[in-house]
Amino acid sequence: MKKFLPIFILALGISFFSCSDKDDNLVNDEPQLIIKFEFNPNQQRLDNLGQPAVVASGHAAQSPVFNSISAHYFELSPNAYTQLGDGTVLYHAPETLTGGDLAIDFTQATVVSSGETFLSIPLKEVNQGSYQYVRVSLSYQNYDISILNNNTNYTATLESFVGYNTYITTHQIGNNIFNVNANKLQGYWALGLHNYPYATSGQAPEGSTTVPNPIATTSAIPQGSCVVTGKFPSNLVITGTETKDIIVTLSLSTNNSFEWEEVNMDGKYEPTAGENVIDMGIRGLEPSYK
Repeated sequence: MKKFLPIFILALGISFFSCSDKDDNLVNDEPQLIIKFEFNPNQQRLDNLGQPAVVASGHAAQSPVFNSISAHYFELSPNAYTQLGDGTVLYHAPETLTGGDLAIDFTQATVVSSGETFLSIPLKEVNQGSYQYVRVSLSYQNYDISILNNNTNYTATLESFVGYNTYITTHQIGNNIFNVNANKLQGYWALGLHNYPYATSGQAPEGSTTVPNPIATTSAIPQGSCVVTGKFPSNLVITGTETKDIIVTLSLSTNNSFEWEEVNMDGKYEPTAGENVIDMGIRGLEPSYK
């Protein structure tokens, strides 16, 4: 489970390209393929098979307010029968063995907010073809949630690590510093209250992170990955003769994407009451381009 992406990428000998929003101040004289994220709490809430889903009995959920996100992998797929890794792989984030097993290196992650450029790749370097699907492996989420404690509502910032395995040195939420210095499997999270001295962290159960894949019956993803799959409204066609940028926007469903087990059946997240985080997976991907 922990090594799926490096194995298939190295086996195929695929090269990839990476250019973060940090390069936006550079002048590109040639047309680019530009990748951006946006977050939509009103987008349909899907399950692992890309089907509409409601919150499970005994659970509650809320739509968090997203601040930023990062991804580990990006691929354009021609059709529903293209196996993961057999499409055009455009990005594969840095990894490390520092924590033992191979893991995403969070110290080198590109983290962006809504509308910021995550990737910018010369179109001449993208394989020509007609692409029906996008596959993106999400690795990190930063968002605000509501917490109830002693009948008082608070706002907290939560950092969620949903990649297959992530090596983290330290990470910080406000004045709260979390010294990890270890690998963390999918589902590690930490939160800190705004303006109050309270912070905590935990681990969601193995296999509980939702990863919508509407083509699961023809092109499955490995267990423990976070490769979310979305279909373009019409195929993205790369001809190699483009004269203008193509901007691909990945709209992610945050519709009740933060989910927990209820102890007090009030629909409020109460960690001090023993309510455990169950799911932090994105609830759907709708890609578009212009």
